[in-house]
Amino acid sequence: MIIAIPDDYHNLVRTLDCLKTLEGHEVRIFNDVAPAEAKLVANLRDADIIVPIRERTRFTRGIIEQLPKLKLFSQTGRSFHHIDVEACNDRGIAILSGGHPSPYTVAEHTWALIMASWRDVARECDGMRKGIWRSRFNIGLRGKTLAILGLGTIGGLIAQTGASFGMRVLVWGRENSLNAAKAAGYETAASQDDLFAQADVLVIMARLSKDTRGLVKAAHLALMKPSALLINTARAELIEPGALVAALKAGRPGMAATDVYENEPVQRGDHPLLKLDNALCSNHSAWLEQGTYEAYFGEAFAHAAAFAAGKVTQFANTPKTK
Repeated sequence: MIIAIPDDYHNLVRTLDCLKTLEGHEVRIFNDVAPAEAKLVANLRDADIIVPIRERTRFTRGIIEQLPKLKLFSQTGRSFHHIDVEACNDRGIAILSGGHPSPYTVAEHTWALIMASWRDVARECDGMRKGIWRSRFNIGLRGKTLAILGLGTIGGLIAQTGASFGMRVLVWGRENSLNAAKAAGYETAASQDDLFAQADVLVIMARLSKDTRGLVKAAHLALMKPSALLINTARAELIEPGALVAALKAGRPGMAATDVYENEPVQRGDHPLLKLDNALCSNHSAWLEQGTYEAYFGEAFAHAAAFAAGKVTQFANTPKTK
């Protein structure tokens, strides 16, 4: 079968050991950055199986209907909200999704952003190169409030680290998050407003869905302290469009760090957050770790190989029989 892998703009898939799983199939890897629809369709037109890299490409009905040979989406990771499921069902295209192989790399990156922002590491290092020796105090994290919006597996790891620093952990989210917080001995906020108002460091860890898109409003950000730091390593769409930039300009919160953006990759530095001195931006690299890549793609490639061998009968959708 022809197995296509679009959006490998980091050019890393060819380096993976798990690629050997697809031996015997024709594997086509595309490194285009956000190609136009016509180019995307041309790349994928002959594919029997597509292995999307997370949610980098949105597979609409219009695109899917231009892929006549497609039989399977083998998704890296659990989420496939970027794929039109009904269009796949109508055309007999199966979807297989994976899991969350490792929560640690995102938790680690989140703490890297917290510490780099709180201690102003990037500016300090740049100043040293310019001959500037700073003479002002740092502010410690001990005793500060670490607020977490959504206490799932990754949020739990972030909370544990904060607690080990002597931070007060405060949680808000759905019932599962609140129950997990109580079981771990953390405090729960009275409301989402209360969470934002009390936070010294606020970490967004909610899962993106139709219900959580735009979960964080401008009004929530306006409640934050001028000294507070907001971290988003989850999804950019969890924050109301334009709200974070406006809030940082207004000084509430005083700082933000993000690893995620509405349109990725960000090219030529063309993003308003990159123009703000109180924003620290990394290039959606929280999950860009070799072991994590091997786990995500190893699972997706194993699913693709099993499907090609006729060994898969349970799917994440209900495709009509062709």
